Amino acid sequence: MNIYVGNLPYSQDDQGLQAAFEAFGEVKSAKVIKDMATGRSKGFGFVEMTDKAAGEQAIEALNDTDMDGRTVRVNEARPRERSNDRGGFGSRY
Repeated sequence: MNIYVGNLPYSQDDQGLQAAFEAFGEVKSAKVIKDMATGRSKGFGFVEMTDKAAGEQAIEALNDTDMDGRTVRVNEARPRERSNDRGGFGSRY
């Protein structure tokens, strides 16, 4: 189960995010998303848990709780929507 975690403290790292979710079950991966240019956290991340029931329990327990002074938002991650609009420059042909 993929879980979105928003409004993370900027000091949060992958290991801390994983530790917060391990109390509910096995964590397959935990990743805080960072700005490519600065390396600073963007304030959100994703956790992948091996068991759906454990993931749902983690969402229920951690959503709207305080993490280092910030109220985090935790919910099931939605699939990325991809656009057919390639954008950029160039010919249409």
